[in-house]
Amino acid sequence: MVPESLTEAAREDTSQEGLSPGRLMWLRFRRDRVGVISACAVFAYFAVAALAPVISWLYGKDPYTLYAQDPNYPGLLNDFAMPAAPFGGVSADFWFGVEPNVGRDVFTMLIYGMRTSLFMALAVTLTTVLTGVVIGMVGGYFGGRVDYWLGRVTDFFLSFPNQLFFIAFMPVVTALFVSPKDETPAYLRAVVIILVLWFLGWMAMARLVRSSVLGLREREFVEAAKVSGASPWRIVRKEILPNIVTPILVQSTYMLPSNILTIAFLSFVGVGFVEPTPDWGRMFATAADIYEQDPAFMFFPGVALFVFVLAFNLLGDSVRDAFDPKTGR
Repeated sequence: MVPESLTEAAREDTSQEGLSPGRLMWLRFRRDRVGVISACAVFAYFAVAALAPVISWLYGKDPYTLYAQDPNYPGLLNDFAMPAAPFGGVSADFWFGVEPNVGRDVFTMLIYGMRTSLFMALAVTLTTVLTGVVIGMVGGYFGGRVDYWLGRVTDFFLSFPNQLFFIAFMPVVTALFVSPKDETPAYLRAVVIILVLWFLGWMAMARLVRSSVLGLREREFVEAAKVSGASPWRIVRKEILPNIVTPILVQSTYMLPSNILTIAFLSFVGVGFVEPTPDWGRMFATAADIYEQDPAFMFFPGVALFVFVLAFNLLGDSVRDAFDPKTGR
């Protein structure tokens, strides 16, 4: 007698006959509850970040106003400039409490900081992925001296100690555009952060793509395309690139939360965003100074960052399993 589980598996395989690879991937992903929940969480983060100005308008507060000086909110801070209400000043007016010393609203600081971090990390991830794919594709497909010199360039950039280089290089790049006597605009800091992270962030993707292309360029379908007279651009675009989408996509899902942590780290050590730009890293820097007097100030940004990084990493695992079920957990 055939076990019921095998019968269901056979029926499932029969029902999936003739479906496109994208459709099969979607069906496998939809059955992964962890992946679906993680995708919903990630989508919610990006939705809140995109709608931060609308949420702030409906909420009636912004991340820049010093509410401790507002006569409409008397007694917001105590004599030690700490929130007077318990748990960091959480109340009906201030859902996540207020910032010590100045009395800014933590909820709007959090959603605007989320907006800054997510969109910055998205820009960095897109530029690094595009650069890594192009360099890895060129080196892996053409081989020979092209691959050798691109490999040496990649090794050269990998030799830099990333975090120390970020800290040392950020003020240098900023000083090229702004006099030390002037305040650096927030948009310029954003551009410099993107440039620095892109400059030292594409190498892992380039090596991944190169190794994948090296394994594909000798396959029969690529040789057949060469014999038929297809141009290298057409072979790369039609034959090779569709077969390396999975590692590129999975690697990208791991790179984005890593970039968020790096951006937060730069602000935490004082070379990223500064006052009054809302940013997760700057909130952690403030919390590190006053955690003994107000430990609640670190709670909400810490939970928000932890949940996002966890959800995105779980999403990456689910996407990998959906594309290639043989690697399933």
